Formats: sequence, structure tokens, C-alpha cells
Amino acid sequence: MVERGNLMTLDDILQDIYALEDELRAYERKYNVLSETFYEAYVNGEEPPDDAWVRDWTAWASAYKLWLRRREQYRAAIARLRAQAGSLSGMIARTARHEPILVPA
Repeated sequence: MVERGNLMTLDDILQDIYALEDELRAYERKYNVLSETFYEAYVNGEEPPDDAWVRDWTAWASAYKLWLRRREQYRAAIARLRAQAGSLSGMIARTARHEPILVPA
């Protein structure tokens, strides 16, 4: 996960989202439950029924929490870009060129 001080690029955020989704899918396949379902139980203080799962559950919760943060950063960045560009197609024209669009981390 890339952060440059307090700034990231939109591309960094997208790459983080993709990597985190791969990690989340691995846990979802292993435990046969979606991350949002798992995370709800985790934040409500539920403990893993098997002590061998503690590390996985901690890593899974951390990955999901970071994924939520990156998704929010993405939404905020896209809203700002849309406002600057004046249209969705104008925004996509800019993102399609892979310009280094800085986003607060």
C-alpha cells in the first residue's frame, strides 16, 4: 500500500483496492463468508471459534478496514474530479490518460 506523506495518486488508490480485494477474496474462500458479514461479527466483538484463526481474523479485519478507507478515498477523489471536469466523460478523459492525480491519504 503506497502513501507519499499525506498524498496518494488515484492510481495508487485503485491498485490498493485491487490488491485488497484479492486478499479479501482469499479469506472469503477460506471461511466461506463475505468480508462484510465477517467484519460485522468482528466489530461486534465475536471471537473466532478456533484459536488457529486469530491471526487470520486480525489480518482480515485490517484488510477490510483499509479497503473501506480506500473506497472512501476513491469516492471523494472522483467527486472532486467530476466537479473540476464538469462531466463524467471529462473526468474519464483525464483518468484514462493515467495522469498522476493527487489525493489526500
